[in-house]
Amino acid sequence: MPPLLEVRALHTEFRTGAGLVRAVDGISYTVEHGETVAIVGESGSGKSVGALSILRLIPNPPGRITNGEILFDGKDLRRLSEAEMREIRGRDIGMVFQEPMTSLNPVLTIARQITETLEQHQGADRATAERRALELLEMVGIADPKRRLKQYPHQLSGGMRQRVMIAVALACNPKLIIADEPTTALDVTIQAQILELMKSLTRKLGVAQIIITHNLGVVARYAARVNVMYAGRIVEAGSADAIYHNPRHPYTMALLKSVPRLDQPRRARLDPVDGQPPDLTRLDGGCAFRPRCRFAVEQCGQARPPLAAVGEPGHLSACFRSAELAEIRDVAA
Repeated sequence: MPPLLEVRALHTEFRTGAGLVRAVDGISYTVEHGETVAIVGESGSGKSVGALSILRLIPNPPGRITNGEILFDGKDLRRLSEAEMREIRGRDIGMVFQEPMTSLNPVLTIARQITETLEQHQGADRATAERRALELLEMVGIADPKRRLKQYPHQLSGGMRQRVMIAVALACNPKLIIADEPTTALDVTIQAQILELMKSLTRKLGVAQIIITHNLGVVARYAARVNVMYAGRIVEAGSADAIYHNPRHPYTMALLKSVPRLDQPRRARLDPVDGQPPDLTRLDGGCAFRPRCRFAVEQCGQARPPLAAVGEPGHLSACFRSAELAEIRDVAA
């Protein structure tokens, strides 16, 4: 069976006053039916732009998708008309945005935010849509759902609003959900609840999921495969086990070292990633991570390393020193 989603050599760029920004610079990856895939990286690495490109929600101007294919369930989304894309969004692909307060309409009740999707994509009448909305709020664990349906977004807590966003995303039984930093604005306890909820619902319903996050701690428990992005490119990809136990790119290694760990002494210091993310308008022909890399050599400034196989099948890394990093990491430890 072919993958549910296959992104091939996708390029998305923005024309700005400072110059051309290649926010997504030739990324390729797949998502199988029912699989959870994580896209990880710092702010500005291209994670969210890549997700919005799948849904063709890039504002034009200043942005546009310049190259590549987005194959979803056998269709190239780049070739569809805008009317056809509107049918795909919400019905076949659901989106959970980063900040629900800016994604939910402040002047519509919670009921209307859910029923509108059902009426548009499934042709449901108002009574049927309201019954389904009640079921969805119960499914996502909102207490007293009948009362909540009549309320407005500002009357709900941050955790409840995020649950509503999940309910909206699930309303039409999509095949894929894209969750863009779904727990950023929530406290740690609520973050865990939301992530566990999404994990249980996607497994129960057989929905594939893309989780976009900067937090590698999230990925270990919830994703089967991981794509690490830096400066618009995927610099490492593989199973969650491979990424965690045998990282082969200096950026992945640096991200892992900057995550707090419960198995370390309480006074152990975090090891932050050195330097700042690059200016995407001023990238040269070498590796974009080179100025921040502890393992850079002369070759890194001469060409961009290709994403190539390392270690176990399906494990890829874009680093000239990938083969040496396991030994270097052991010595450094």
